[in-house]
Order: sequence, then C-alpha cells, then structure tokens
Amino acid sequence: MKTILVPASGSDIDHVVFETALATAQPLNAHIKFLHIHLHAADAALYTPHVGFARGAALRNAMDDLTTRCETRARTAKQNVLAFCRASNIELRDKPCAISAVTGQYRTEEGDALRRMVFHARHHDLVVMGRATKSDGLPHDQLETVLMQSGRPLLIAAGTVPKSFLETVMVCWNETSHAARAVSASLPLLTRAGRVIVASVSEDNGRAAEGVPGIVQELQWHGISASSHIAALDGLSVTERLARIADECGTTLMVMGGYGRWPAWELVFGGCTRATLQWADVPVFLLH
Repeated sequence: MKTILVPASGSDIDHVVFETALATAQPLNAHIKFLHIHLHAADAALYTPHVGFARGAALRNAMDDLTTRCETRARTAKQNVLAFCRASNIELRDKPCAISAVTGQYRTEEGDALRRMVFHARHHDLVVMGRATKSDGLPHDQLETVLMQSGRPLLIAAGTVPKSFLETVMVCWNETSHAARAVSASLPLLTRAGRVIVASVSEDNGRAAEGVPGIVQELQWHGISASSHIAALDGLSVTERLARIADECGTTLMVMGGYGRWPAWELVFGGCTRATLQWADVPVFLLH
C-alpha cells in the first residue's frame, strides 16, 4: 500500500481528510496524490439543490454563482494542499523515488468529476475520502460510486482524526466475500496496529460468528496478535451491537466489507454498513 489518492475539494472537510491520509501514509512511507477536479458550472448545477427550477435572470445568476464557487474551490484546494504539505514536511514529488518518508503530489483536472475520480482511484492502492457536510457540486453518491467502480479500498474519514490512528483496529466479520476481501486489503495496516479485534454478531443461524476463530488464526500467521469478540444481538440490531463493541474496545479504525443480505448496491451502503457510517466517529476502511 504505497500510493494513496486523496480528493482535495477546497471545502471545510479537506483538513480532516488530509490528516487521515497522512496518518495512514506515515507507517507505510506512502505517496499521497492530492487530486482536485475543477468543476464547470453546468456540471455542478446537476447536483446543486434548486438550480434546476430557476429560469431567466434567476438561472443566469445561479450559474454565475456556481462559476464563482467552482473557481474559489479550485484556488482553495491548491492552497489547502500546499499549506498542509509545508506544515507536515511532505516533499512534493511527481515521480517515484527512493525516499523513506511520505511524499506528496498535487494534480488538478477539469470536468466529469466522478468519472475522473474513479479513473484515478483504479490506479492507487487506497482512496481516502470524507463525508461532505454540504453540497459541493458533486453527486451525493460519490462515495458509493468510487467504492463500487474502482475496485480499490476506500477509507472514509471521520469528523476528527484519532490521535493514535492504528491503536485499536476492529475488523467487522460476517462470513462474506466482501468481508474477506476487506481483511486482505487492510493487512498492511493491520500488521502495524497496536491491537486488532475481530468482532462479529451472532445471529440466528450463527454463520457470521463461526468463522471468527479461523480469521483470528489467519491474522496470527501474518504476525498479528488478534483477538475475537463475538456478541449476541440481545434485542439490538446488528448496527447497534457493533456500535457497542466499538465503544467498549476503544476502536480507532474499523474495517468492513458488505454487511447485510441485500442486492449488490445495497449490500455495501445499505442497511448495516450505511448505518455504521452514520454513527461511527472513527475512520472506516471499506472494500467491495
């Protein structure tokens, strides 16, 4: 895991996303590519509330405002990246080099933001993104699309960056191929974690929890001293039970695959996984 893609949005979530990416990159001496997609007003209008209802002068004013916003975000994104790299002593490099430290790169492209983001995601080992707090001219399902179409793991930043990012990693296990792929993809981080807990909720059929000992042993073969935590529902939902386990264990990073019994799209961001993203105030590592 040597290359990390990080969108630079020029918004208020940049700092926490950058800090999360740096916390991930430092133990790996990885290269961070900061990417800003400079939107055009017509593209942003598609995903900006109420613009589609404007007519005449109101529409012209709305488009002028979107143009100004897009240009401001582009300038702010570059300023945010350069300031962050200076403050974090990240050397900017455009090509691979033999340096035992985190390096960075800033790139900007124009238009068709989601397609460009997916394209670049496919060429990196990991993508670090944040949850937008307000409309930024991008589709509301950008996280889902990048995860579903890139084939790469996605690390979703929380509201704040834990002081010890890899202190306690909780692997959510539910005996699916999605969970298995998430474990494999997260091994570079799990091997550097202070503590790894394989957590599972024992439902009616018991299949979700029966594989936990095997996963714990597999991790031990990788030199990871993992432990297990299997809990019954006891009247709670799977999401609520996982939330309690995470809180009890002092989790600083969660690793998840698809968690549920829905069709492919809903499997990843429907049900339990979507709910987890809503309550989890720690970074969540996902792979579809």
